[in-house]
Amino acid sequence: MSELFVLTERPSVYLASKSPRRQELLRQLGVEFDELLLREAPGRRRDIVEAPRDGEPPLEYVKRIARLKASLGWHRMGRRGLAPKPVLAADTEVVLDGAALGKPADAAASVAMLAALSGRTHEVITAVAIRWQTQIAQAVSTSHVTFRAIAHDEIERYVATGEPFDKAGGYAIQGKAAAFIQHLEGSYSGVMGLPLFEMAEILARIGFPVL
Repeated sequence: MSELFVLTERPSVYLASKSPRRQELLRQLGVEFDELLLREAPGRRRDIVEAPRDGEPPLEYVKRIARLKASLGWHRMGRRGLAPKPVLAADTEVVLDGAALGKPADAAASVAMLAALSGRTHEVITAVAIRWQTQIAQAVSTSHVTFRAIAHDEIERYVATGEPFDKAGGYAIQGKAAAFIQHLEGSYSGVMGLPLFEMAEILARIGFPVL
């Protein structure tokens, strides 16, 4: 094990995400954290433009964004003069027919996404990255989710709940969309947005075992 990845005490981490789902998952494992938010507000220059490069495969895109979030969070920590702690970041994409769906821009986009997913199997790729000193440790979780056939009126009622917005693929596995999921092969927490198995392995590598 590299000496760089050895900590002498159990630290808390900075979470470079405002996602309440990721916060919930960290609490599930008893991982202490402080939020370290990146700029995402409309009308201001965003820290990260979350858009794939031309020809960039979804897997490489998700890995790149997670690394970038962790690295930018680390530099922001330094600029603010905060106590050094590992910076945790993640990124999730729903992939159908080899293309990342992203997050729906509005209700119409949500309906279109869910209609495309209806009765089919798609991938959910989540990359988690932790920046500590000069190194970034990373892992990826890929899950396969099968939706039952969903009637159009069901999709419209679901979109009307507001749950699809700000969610990759336009749905939340931990919410009402659970009624659509016929089969899951992979990581439930990964589909939520933070694969706990992979995250715990990385934390152990930097001297922060969860258990």
